[in-house]
Amino acid sequence: MFGTVVNAVAIAAGGLVGILLRKGIPDRFKKTIMQGLGLSVFVIGLSGTFKSENILLMIFSVVIGSIIGEALAIEDKLEKLGKWLERKFSKSEGSIAKGFVTASLIYCVGAMAIVGALESGLAGNHETLLAKSLIDGVSAIVFASTLGLGVLLSSIPVFIYQGFITITATFIRPFLTELVIAEMSAIGGLLIMGIAMNILEIKKINVGNMLPAVFLPIVFYWVYPYITMLLEVIK
Repeated sequence: MFGTVVNAVAIAAGGLVGILLRKGIPDRFKKTIMQGLGLSVFVIGLSGTFKSENILLMIFSVVIGSIIGEALAIEDKLEKLGKWLERKFSKSEGSIAKGFVTASLIYCVGAMAIVGALESGLAGNHETLLAKSLIDGVSAIVFASTLGLGVLLSSIPVFIYQGFITITATFIRPFLTELVIAEMSAIGGLLIMGIAMNILEIKKINVGNMLPAVFLPIVFYWVYPYITMLLEVIK
């Protein structure tokens, strides 16, 4: 759990620094910074999608994952949690919910979060999560300077999400082949592109409701051998 703890602390620390700098940054600078950040996030997501070796699986996962996410109303629950935090902490901070949801999705969706947590749990290797901590901490400064307290609070779901993967790594390991991780990363990249569009205010995309799609490659590659066997029997 060491890597996950460091990652959560780095986000919280970066968020705190960003909040302290917030009032000293003119609005026009904040707007340009967010636009630049949005473009950067888009490129990060775009590079991730190229890892896919099965575009049809990506499409299938996003469609089915979106249906599951809509049924569970994940985005609404994240928004409600953000709004609750907003009421709990301070109304003067602005949209805590937006910062919380945006930062949580960015920090949780991606290969480094999954692979790093697995390495930490399986081999006690924290290098990937420590590298992620540095990246997340720096980006949290920029995010918090424009989105506020919600970015700092996003360290909580990051701790829970990565901590859960770390603790259950032994049980998940048999299903996470290089191919599965590549497809999960590609779908994560696609969702990160959606987050970028939200940051750039191009179009509101309910990325939270698409989160189940990231985990569907595990299910696909688990049942695929059985489907193949069934088809052979039918033939």
